[in-house]
Amino acid sequence: MRVIIRGLGELCITAGVVVLLFVTYSLWGTGRYTQAQQDKLDDELSRAWREPRVTTEKVSLGKGMARIHVPRFGKKFSYVIVEGVEPADLRKGPGHYPGSALPGAVGNFVVSAHRTTYSAPFNRVGELKDGDEIVIDTRTRKYTYQVTGRRIVNPSAVEVTSPVPGRPGRKPKQRMITLTTCHPKYSAAQRLVIFGKLSAEVPRVPATAQR
Repeated sequence: MRVIIRGLGELCITAGVVVLLFVTYSLWGTGRYTQAQQDKLDDELSRAWREPRVTTEKVSLGKGMARIHVPRFGKKFSYVIVEGVEPADLRKGPGHYPGSALPGAVGNFVVSAHRTTYSAPFNRVGELKDGDEIVIDTRTRKYTYQVTGRRIVNPSAVEVTSPVPGRPGRKPKQRMITLTTCHPKYSAAQRLVIFGKLSAEVPRVPATAQR
């Protein structure tokens, strides 16, 4: 009996260590990967924006297409948004749904991101309140959206990403943004969705000009 109890105890300790290592990798290891990808994307985007603009320019899947800032989360909150929402894309950072509106355009600019792993870009989106700002930087323009509402939906509720959120088939007349992430934290059972509308648009001042 003592041998059995001792063996069970050792198994529990081993299992606990394995779980701890897995959690450490999920929260820290994946974050390091995302940060490395973000550094690379930021460099690539900065170089591309300094070069002459090509009229037929199109962002490839997995490449940076804009930057997102949320003042409520502090000055350090800044991520490059990649084109695409496949798992490989979202491991790099927030992803833009291909086919949804581009920043500042009429329609619904949809961005999705992880909430707990891979640097958890949208970890705090649940703190956003009506009127809070979401700032999107592009090559030439800075777009400021204001939060207008939120919903918690099932993963199958794809209508929230429609050109008019929640109303598939309707033609959009406003310039909107939708942020989506898993809900609750550490679960993919549902989706937390944040809605916003464009409130301001100004020319973006390049970093070289700011100096």
